[in-house]
Amino acid sequence: MCGIWAVFGISPEKIRHHETSAKISHRGPDAWRIEYDNRLKNGCLCFHRLSIVDELCGMQPMKRIFNPHLTLLCNGELYNCERLSEEFGFKYESHCDVECIMHLYDKFGADRTASMLDGVFGFCLVDAKKRRILIARDAYGVRPLFRLTGPGGVLGICSEAKGLIHLVDGPEYKLDPFPPGTFEEYELDLEGRATLIRQQKYYTIGDKPAYRMAVLEKDYSDDIYANIRTVFTAAVKKRLMADRRIGCLLSGGLDSSLVAALLVKLANEANLPYKVQTFSIGMGDESPDLVAARKVAAHIGSEHHEVVFSEKDVEDVLKDVLYHLEIADITTLRASIPMFLLARYIKEKTDSTVIFSGEGADEVAQGYIYFRDAPSEEEGHKESLRLLNELYLYDVLRTDRTTAAHSLEVRVPFLDHQFSSYYLNLPKKLLQPQDNVEKYVLRKAFDGLDLLPKDILWRHKEAFSDGVASKKKPIFKILQETIEPLVPNEALAEAEKRFPQCTPKTKEALFYRQEFDSNYPGQGHWLPHFWMPRWSDATDPSAQFISHYAAE
Repeated sequence: MCGIWAVFGISPEKIRHHETSAKISHRGPDAWRIEYDNRLKNGCLCFHRLSIVDELCGMQPMKRIFNPHLTLLCNGELYNCERLSEEFGFKYESHCDVECIMHLYDKFGADRTASMLDGVFGFCLVDAKKRRILIARDAYGVRPLFRLTGPGGVLGICSEAKGLIHLVDGPEYKLDPFPPGTFEEYELDLEGRATLIRQQKYYTIGDKPAYRMAVLEKDYSDDIYANIRTVFTAAVKKRLMADRRIGCLLSGGLDSSLVAALLVKLANEANLPYKVQTFSIGMGDESPDLVAARKVAAHIGSEHHEVVFSEKDVEDVLKDVLYHLEIADITTLRASIPMFLLARYIKEKTDSTVIFSGEGADEVAQGYIYFRDAPSEEEGHKESLRLLNELYLYDVLRTDRTTAAHSLEVRVPFLDHQFSSYYLNLPKKLLQPQDNVEKYVLRKAFDGLDLLPKDILWRHKEAFSDGVASKKKPIFKILQETIEPLVPNEALAEAEKRFPQCTPKTKEALFYRQEFDSNYPGQGHWLPHFWMPRWSDATDPSAQFISHYAAE
């Protein structure tokens, strides 16, 4: 996890570092570099580094001797860098995984570069000789990337919008999340003005990856449960790539527990020189998540840490979370607060830097409670794909921003290309909840192995922002009580006039939107719609308003 920033078509004297690239310094506290390339008039690149792999040679903007015309900015982890070297004979000049991007481009050009990468990334590659820029983002948008375009050939890219917002100078400037699974190619004229040549989708969710996979298809068996175990274990194993200490978020639900259990098992097999740390959070010692996570940690033998937070903590960090989040979605904000507090603890109290998470399982495996109400297996599958295509606006955005705010790198094995493509291509009937149990096939694949306690493996679904508290007073009620005196009634009455796009209907939603608008004025279009359960008459996104909710 790092921070990348680049601007083309704006003269250097108009760029104020403290208002632009410095705004993402939390993403890379270990080192930073800003560079003006004389070969590219009005081109400026900046990198904030969090050292994870190859501390000596991994600094960016990256240049290499084999092609000195290329300059790379990349925030990402590429797990097949060694396989690419074996397959194509690449001779790396460092041990830094992202160097493979430069070799792929040198060999194949823009067409195949992004599609050959197994990992998560947002990158900007500048070819000074051809005067071309290649920008790309990973398939699910796990790594963030924003793009700014403006009159006169202005082009900017940044890991977070806060690094570009001060360059927006009127309605002709467009600042948007860069679409996942996509690359764009630009041409630079002699004045450094950028012109879009093409935008191309290189990956469709559910398709098989274009690169040689970690588990070859010929090694699949006729047993789908064995294949799920094999592919998901490989997804966790490849993400052990790090020179920093690895830990894992652990709520005690199926997703994070499964990741934590496999992580501890594989770390022990790899003889890592430390014990894997696990982290859970709750309001009071007996919050559902803390109780369940405690049981999992004892079973798998992790070094477990618990964080207990209060209503005052929620109030204290609310505005900070809204600033870092860069979205005004109700569900996303609610779930971000405990994750933000937990990430702060990890940064301040431990030496874990690479953090595993169970994000993505609900979208891949139809894990939300409302999937029980899907009218057909086909509709359930369509909803799963819709959620996966929008992950970069909601859950993976939350996971990235709350951890990156505290200079941590998050890794999400459920969004591994090979695992997700295999799982999504199982018979649609199998993917649905069975006997009122979500993610039945995933649970069944790991049943009987003693990897987890049985009651954890089959634990009912519990929304994260609710599980950290209790049904008596979940976090959304705490937030509503905190916000109530801050928003006058007349402001809510005027909300539709002020915010016609995704109009806030409650004081809670209006407060989030007002704060968002003060940080990112005129950018409400980043939120296409509020996250809400489907096939339900619920008026609030909390899982507690779905009839199937079973948490205590």
